[in-house]
Amino acid sequence: MAVETVMLAPVFLLFLMFLVGAGRVVEAQGEVNGAARDAARAASVQRTLSTAERSARGAAQAALTGQCSPKVSLSGSDWKEGGSVRATVTCDLKLDFLGFGALKQMKGGSVVPLEQFRRVE
Repeated sequence: MAVETVMLAPVFLLFLMFLVGAGRVVEAQGEVNGAARDAARAASVQRTLSTAERSARGAAQAALTGQCSPKVSLSGSDWKEGGSVRATVTCDLKLDFLGFGALKQMKGGSVVPLEQFRRVE
């Protein structure tokens, strides 16, 4: 029985590490999707594309504080009433805790209609 335990312990530990890594990847994808949603919403209330980009970047960084340094890009229709904005957030997830220096790139996106009554600056 001791031999079986010694042989199965590494397999069991590898399985646990896989579960922890998979859980972290799923959690990180949800966080990146949430940051993309926040960035799109923050951009949708701005009057100009330049202020929308700054606002979206700030919202994504606030949502992912301590996680990574997100890259935010905006696209969509014309920047006028009735249009929409799409925010794409990309983040590199570090999986160092698994014992090897792996990076996984996470990407999330969200589309939000531009606010009809946007802020006047």
